[in-house]
Amino acid sequence: MSSLARPDKWVLSGLDGIIWAPPFPKWFDHPGFWDPAHVLHYELGPLFSVVLLDGDGVEIPIRRLPPGPTAWRPDRLRVEWQPLAHEGGAGFDTESPKGHPAPGPTPLRPSALTVLEERRVLPDGIVESIWYLPATLGVQSVVAYTAQPARDTEGLSADGDRLTWTRRVTDRKGESMEVRCQLFVEPDGSPAGDIDVCVVPSQGRATPHWALTPFAEASARNGPGGPPGTAADVPPWIWGSVRTALGQAPNASHDLGTEAPEPTAERGQCVRLRMTLRPTCRARGPRPPTDWSSYWSSFPDFATGDPHLDQYFGARIFGLGLNRIEGVWPFIGNAAIAEGIEYFHMPITYSAQCHMLEMRWRAGGAEAWGSILNFLENQKPDGSLHGRLYPNHLTGTDYYHANWGDAVRAVHAIHPDRGRLRRAYEGLSRFGEWMIRERDPEGSGMFTVVNHYETGQEYMSRYVTVDPEADVNEWLPRLRLKGVDVTVYAYQLFRALEWMASECGTEDAVAGWKAAAERTGKAIQSRMWSPEAGLFTDVDGASGRRTDVKAAVGFYPLLTDLTTTEQCSRLLDHLEDPHTFGTPFPIPSSSADDPHFSAEGLWKGVRRNCPWNGRVWPMTTSHLTEGLLRRWLAGNERAGVLGVEILIRFVRMMFDDGDPARPNCFEHYNPYSGRPCYFRGIDDYQHSWVLDLLIRGFAGLHVGEEGVSVHPLPHELPGVFTGPVVLRGRRVHVEVSGSASRLHVDGRTWETPRGKPISVTWDDMPHE
Repeated sequence: MSSLARPDKWVLSGLDGIIWAPPFPKWFDHPGFWDPAHVLHYELGPLFSVVLLDGDGVEIPIRRLPPGPTAWRPDRLRVEWQPLAHEGGAGFDTESPKGHPAPGPTPLRPSALTVLEERRVLPDGIVESIWYLPATLGVQSVVAYTAQPARDTEGLSADGDRLTWTRRVTDRKGESMEVRCQLFVEPDGSPAGDIDVCVVPSQGRATPHWALTPFAEASARNGPGGPPGTAADVPPWIWGSVRTALGQAPNASHDLGTEAPEPTAERGQCVRLRMTLRPTCRARGPRPPTDWSSYWSSFPDFATGDPHLDQYFGARIFGLGLNRIEGVWPFIGNAAIAEGIEYFHMPITYSAQCHMLEMRWRAGGAEAWGSILNFLENQKPDGSLHGRLYPNHLTGTDYYHANWGDAVRAVHAIHPDRGRLRRAYEGLSRFGEWMIRERDPEGSGMFTVVNHYETGQEYMSRYVTVDPEADVNEWLPRLRLKGVDVTVYAYQLFRALEWMASECGTEDAVAGWKAAAERTGKAIQSRMWSPEAGLFTDVDGASGRRTDVKAAVGFYPLLTDLTTTEQCSRLLDHLEDPHTFGTPFPIPSSSADDPHFSAEGLWKGVRRNCPWNGRVWPMTTSHLTEGLLRRWLAGNERAGVLGVEILIRFVRMMFDDGDPARPNCFEHYNPYSGRPCYFRGIDDYQHSWVLDLLIRGFAGLHVGEEGVSVHPLPHELPGVFTGPVVLRGRRVHVEVSGSASRLHVDGRTWETPRGKPISVTWDDMPHE
């Protein structure tokens, strides 16, 4: 984790679905957490801010110092504050809102002292602000305060030594969730002294400026205020504060964990302020907490000597952890991964396939299996699947296509589980039947896209070519487009179901799924290959004609066993052609010669949030790189060479200004400059499977039903190492260095000249 430390990041997660990751924090330079958190996709804010008071109850003004190089890392954020000492004379505090008197005499001068605040988000909805205070600063009270909208808040009251209330939050579908909240001083970290609680209904605005709160002009020792008035005169906000009066003895018992605070001025006292967010809809009791240390250690190490590749591997582990969801919700009963932050913080089918491929490398594979089981446990009666899973409702979940077949086989290879495989087979059989019945009723072997959102790829020529209003009607099911991406997913699903039927002992179903796969494979080859475009393209479901629109999904058949040598050659030609898909950063979602192409993400003159008419999407590039890797394993040398080049350029694109210390993962990027969509603010977006590609592409570790092989892409990295990977009770390490490749399994080693594959069956490996 420490290798990811940096000064310019702030997002925090308890690895359970509750995160503090505001895309554009407004109040970051104020103590505490005033910007909102998210309980899965529900936004909840403000949380709380903090003020330091002297013996007269006067604010001790502080200002944030520039962050140090290790201010942030995945498990915490450290903020250094500089107290501003008072001088004689009257005036205004320039740190306060313009025109408002400072809480003490001014002007102010910087103090030689410093104060450290450490912010954390812990499992079970704990948001924590820890303060280390120099004894000579003269802090006599530390106050945590919040403001909650009165109409969405019930029972905000002083409950002993803490504030307690219930907050109602509403999502974009109009559905609500209730969250039980408490704000208090953690007893284990509190100094000796009294704790006072105050509640004040208030008109006016809610900002974290202490001078503007209802407490600034009166002592918090007055106790709780009265309840809000009648419904007609309820004020907009209810304020609450928790004040601890500091004792004189330093509190030295607080444990910061594995790393002590950076050296600063003397630290005489420690105060730990906490706010808990406990949704009332949690369906299951508490699970054993997953902390960052144990989470991190459950992944293998990965090292190449290339700072971008090595740093990105760790960044990927962080991003998956940031978006981890514990399986304690009514409709999310298994641990899984959310697609991203903010309103993406929920399981989504289109990205679940990615999470399965990446989380299978974590010991146990719980999230890998959970990412599909959650959807199958909520499968619709007709066999279709929800596109999204909300924690407490299934309203407006829409639908997205996904490559479930490949994902299940990949997870089962590393984490075999007959019970889960049978559950997957039962659900995916019903889903496959729904696809055949509803999306290919004519028996063409090709599958219909009914709106441009359900592919996860909106605003492209491939849709408006068959329906000029496809981008206007949005979610309406009016398209009849036989999508090459959807049809490839179906083909891989049918092949997987053919295999799963045999594995699960339902031999009578094998022939049916084999026939479905053959029908679809034949359609891809005979109907979707465009000699004119040199690419696979969609088919107009109304006319039966190929569209010949060149989109990145035209490379998806590389995932299959269908492409001929000639077709593969022409596909690879496009990757070297700057006029189509050979852009500096791979690969544009639409060909550079497409009439609607825009590297900047403009669609018909409008910058879209999610344009697919030329931007680089890590999701698409993952598909392409996966296809090249599979063709390399099948013996195509050129695919392997291009795979190395594209994977390296792909990873290096995802760093701010190319700085190896600042990895990112946004939704989409400019194919020429590599600049991400900063305007969206959605970083750490888990919509690709880079971790999996790094392990398999550079270390060459491939796990199948029969055994393990080592066959890396033909890269020139001097040395690559990964491990340990726990595979069916065995500890596996891979080393590619010098002129040799080595596979180590529980003390036994296989070695071959570099470039020559190693293949070992499960039966030939040692096993305890």
